[in-house]
Amino acid sequence: MPGLLLTQTPLRISFFGGGTDFAEFYQQEEGCVLSSAIDKAIFVIIKRRFDRKIRLGYTRTELVESVDQLQHELVREALLVSGVNSQIEIGTLGDIPSTGSGLGSSSTVTVGVLNALYTLMNEPKTQEELARLACNIEINRLGKPIGKQDQYIVAYGGMRFIRFLGDESVIVEKVNISDSERRRFNQLLMLFYTNKSRNSESILKEQRAGMHDHLDVLRELKRMAHSGRTLLESGDFDAFGLLMDEAWKIKKTLAPKISNIIIDDIYSTAKNAGALGGKITGAGGGGFLLLYCPREKQYQVRDALNGLVELPFHLENDGSKVIFNYYRE
Repeated sequence: MPGLLLTQTPLRISFFGGGTDFAEFYQQEEGCVLSSAIDKAIFVIIKRRFDRKIRLGYTRTELVESVDQLQHELVREALLVSGVNSQIEIGTLGDIPSTGSGLGSSSTVTVGVLNALYTLMNEPKTQEELARLACNIEINRLGKPIGKQDQYIVAYGGMRFIRFLGDESVIVEKVNISDSERRRFNQLLMLFYTNKSRNSESILKEQRAGMHDHLDVLRELKRMAHSGRTLLESGDFDAFGLLMDEAWKIKKTLAPKISNIIIDDIYSTAKNAGALGGKITGAGGGGFLLLYCPREKQYQVRDALNGLVELPFHLENDGSKVIFNYYRE
């Protein structure tokens, strides 16, 4: 059954609550995050091969005889979980640097590949199932020191308030904001690449190891996630930006590598130019810097950060989706 299938899965920005999506926290008390998908994506192309081999193309190319030989662990585990073990060709293409961006790219790849594989087998999965399968691959099968927010926000899309319960269930809630207000909010956000990619695992391991010593900080970040949702829904966007500044200050206390002299300097430069608040979008240490800035000050921020590449973006309503599916008998 020759043909071609293509999935599009969004990257994400996280505003508040990161860290409370770790099992070490939510198994003791409910965790929550406020996040949004964005219109930058990872695309997964998939087709059946004529021979029995597996070919995988990303920043490098792998051609192997069996699934176990694949070095790309996320794709390898997705193939094992789905039961597709031969005669397959997969390619991934992204809108941003492939690693260390802080925009959730690992979970985006995992969800996108799973969506493609199950659609290929004519067993399409729901958003909840895709997120849960991706969590199982990254956290349980591969032992990544990560939480569960990325898999859910990229599977569902939109702007979401996501709750993590002690019984491992996850409740995904829409943020009650109109399309026009969401567009207005979007115009107040800026995203800059810090010119520094990083390995998030070492930072997250450090953060997780010290989690019990920082429960008060995590509870405060959780409170801010609730407050941030309220501010968004009431249209008090400047207060939201100021809250981001508060959250970033305390987030940095969770682990020494979350920030550094370079990031602190970039952030203070942006604030001096007019930004009200911001944060590193992922684990920290590098990747993308998200800023909240009144529109009349944005040109000053761009001038002040002229050594950094800005990534224009829009908040995205859709989660992982199949955008092309052509098969013929």
